[in-house]
Amino acid sequence: MAQGSSQATYDDANLLLKLYELRREDKMREARAWFVSNFKPKSVDEMLQLCPPGSAENAKMRQVITYWDMAASFVASGVLNPELFFSNNRECLLVWLRVRPYLAALREKYADPNYFEHLETVGNMNLDYLNRKSPGAAEAFLKRVS
Repeated sequence: MAQGSSQATYDDANLLLKLYELRREDKMREARAWFVSNFKPKSVDEMLQLCPPGSAENAKMRQVITYWDMAASFVASGVLNPELFFSNNRECLLVWLRVRPYLAALREKYADPNYFEHLETVGNMNLDYLNRKSPGAAEAFLKRVS
């Protein structure tokens, strides 16, 4: 679905509200709070030091990133209106910006060129949306969350 190509529907709104409900679950809140405060690796090695496999930090990281990749898949597949999604959250964009520096290396390490492809697609769409709607907002957001 192209950005802005269709009017948001009640189904879009209901799906967005369901995604918000899921974000409020206690373990998800804890994982999100940890991620926003602590997750800023710039390489796969830094990510593995911060979140070694089997650790609580690794579980939190995976919970947050896979949640937002799932939510992004709804936008990327046309199930959820992009502009409604972008205008109601920036956390997906934050997650994309935190993963972006090392995603190519992670894909190579896992031999999976499509790893987190929805997060990448929708993160880049969100940057385009911000640049179109509020020039300078994407750059300012990047500075705040990096």
